[in-house]
Parts: sequence; structure tokens; C-alpha cells
Amino acid sequence: MATPIKLRIMQFLFLAIISVFAVACGKKNVKKAALADSAQQAQSDSLAAGAIENVEEQEGNLRDKSYTVAPEVRKVYFDFDRSELSAEARDTLSLNADILRKRASVEIQIAGHCDERGTTQYNLALGQSRANTVRNYYKALGIKTGRMSTISYGEENPACQEPDKECWQRNRRAETLIRRQDAPHY
Repeated sequence: MATPIKLRIMQFLFLAIISVFAVACGKKNVKKAALADSAQQAQSDSLAAGAIENVEEQEGNLRDKSYTVAPEVRKVYFDFDRSELSAEARDTLSLNADILRKRASVEIQIAGHCDERGTTQYNLALGQSRANTVRNYYKALGIKTGRMSTISYGEENPACQEPDKECWQRNRRAETLIRRQDAPHY
């Protein structure tokens, strides 16, 4: 008969061996799940890349044109360091979309802007994100993507230049501009 110490050692070894097998089997399942997730993510990334290339191709035809402000199309504003639309911004864009649907042939450019805080590169990326957010919202409201382009000015085209919160808020915006040749007929 085994002594109590030998019995405890055998129990410990048995539990250790079972733990090793459980962890090893669990790792295989985790690895399989991770591989499946990464394959699904790669497919999703591939589809997104294709969509981005398609949008960039469409926008490329519109980017080098001249655009101007349409007084009845309003700007939308963003919170600091954000590109999400507020309820007020969504309401404004819905009104803008109503105007733009009435002029279905007018080409538009959505210009994203930032306040002066942050690096130039960061602000250009944030401005682009803001412009893309507006474009995607317009798309959801039925404005065709083939007539829209986006551009980011980052902090380079401020609405005002005072170093205070009110001015910074006015600079964090996206503007919907119309193609200059369409402006007289707009």
C-alpha cells in the first residue's frame, strides 16, 4: 500500500499531467479559432481594400476640379479629436442631402478640417476621417458616391485663428462644397 506522501505525490503528478493535456488541447482549439478569425479578418480586409480602391478611383476623377461653397449647404462640426457625427450634425447632413438630391448632377467635395492642436500628419488623417464619415453618411442617405470626393486640409485652412476653445470648435468641421462650374446653375 502507498504511503500518504506517495499517494499525494501521485495525485499531484496525475493532476499535473491532466493539466498539461488540457492546456495543450485548449491551445490547439485556440490556435484553430485564431487561424479562423485571422482568415476571416483577411477576407474582410481584402473586401474593404477593394472598396477603398473603388472609392479612391471614383474620387480621383473628381479631385482635381475646382469647388466652392454653396450658401444653403451647411457645415457640420466635430468634437475634439473625433470624427463621429453628433445628432445635430446628422440632422444638418440630412437637410444637406435633401438639397443635393434635388441637384443630382452636381458634383460635390467634402472637405475635412481640424483645429491647430496636433501634428500636421495627425490632423490630415483626422480631417480625412471626418470627410469620409460625412461621405459615408451621405451615401447612406442616397447620395451617389460617384459624384462625391473627399479631401483633408487638416489645420491648414482655418475658419478662424484665435487660440481659444470657441475658435477651435469652429475649425473642427467638414464642409460640403459644390463643383465651381455647377455653382451658377445651383
